Amino acid sequence: MQVTRRNMVFLAIAVAGVLTLWATAAREAVAPKGQAGGSAAAPAGELHAPEGLAEGRLPPNAIDSEAIPDMVLAADADADAPLPYYRIGPDSYMLYGNIAEVDADNRGWNGNAGFVVTEQGVVVIDALGTPKLGQRFIATIRSVTDRPITHLIVTHNHPDHAYGAVAFRRAGDVTVIAHEGTLEYLNSTSLESSVAFRRSFIEADMEGFEAVRPDHLIGGEPLSLQRTLSLGSKRFAIYNAGKHHSYGDLVVHQTDDQILWISDLAFNHRTTFMGDGSSKDAVAAQSWLLENFPDVRLMVPGHGSAQTPPFPMVAETRAYMERLRADMAEAVEHGMGLQEAVESSDFSEWHGTRLYEENHSKNANFVYREMELELF
Repeated sequence: MQVTRRNMVFLAIAVAGVLTLWATAAREAVAPKGQAGGSAAAPAGELHAPEGLAEGRLPPNAIDSEAIPDMVLAADADADAPLPYYRIGPDSYMLYGNIAEVDADNRGWNGNAGFVVTEQGVVVIDALGTPKLGQRFIATIRSVTDRPITHLIVTHNHPDHAYGAVAFRRAGDVTVIAHEGTLEYLNSTSLESSVAFRRSFIEADMEGFEAVRPDHLIGGEPLSLQRTLSLGSKRFAIYNAGKHHSYGDLVVHQTDDQILWISDLAFNHRTTFMGDGSSKDAVAAQSWLLENFPDVRLMVPGHGSAQTPPFPMVAETRAYMERLRADMAEAVEHGMGLQEAVESSDFSEWHGTRLYEENHSKNANFVYREMELELF
């Protein structure tokens, strides 16, 4: 047969068609069963909201978004009703919580969480803030895939990230990984008072709460890799980020997809909380984060939208902490009392961020006491 230019064009089109069919089949072969319709082709960060939750209260995208969720969850919602989620990678999903104090509107969903579907199972990162939310989180995962949930990584002990863990424990065969400092928290009076506070206004959501003891504890040298977890083609590197924000904090690097789950090491769209941990250690950890992970595709914070490079939320949170440390050090050195120092502290450029009024005075109080100990 004579090879003409026309024949070559037809041949190229045919080959391209075969390759397209092959690529589609390959994607379907590794796609999780029960995956939400169309999500494999959806833009990264796009919202998937079940019926009954007004999309007007939810940002259309969870990556580099200036929009903030303003969800009102029904108190009588079914515990098996899925929650809205965002697909932030080929097999990676984020649950974007309200940026607010825990209240009767958000029912304890005031922090982020996520999950990653692998060929061998699902890895979950944080558990949301109540047993009921944990159960609804599991229902959300089930709306995406029927693969088993194999691991839950709890980045730190704060209620908005950890109190849903009991639902995963009761689901069976889920390995819970957390920082070794979690054991200290489980034996503290902070746990009892925190649970009592939530039961005072979202009692039904806290029904069945039990503190979950991790199956595997992460410790060792702060700011270092302590464990790797491999499932199918996915690899997760788990770092001990020290005690910068709680009794002990973890950072999870999804190495294949270049997604870094930074928990509360930095906040987006809101003023940080500094009532636990160490501001000195937090500043060091933020510098470590920027120096060691400048090329990841995405950082997912515990509060606020996910962010692409150069990750201004980290630099901004660090600058806030550094300024507050300097101001409180100066107050201590000049003999200014705690109350006066706190009342005179005002960061006007932060006024527009969520929770400034609730957190800044508390932060100043905490850091003043830190600086007293550091300087004397």
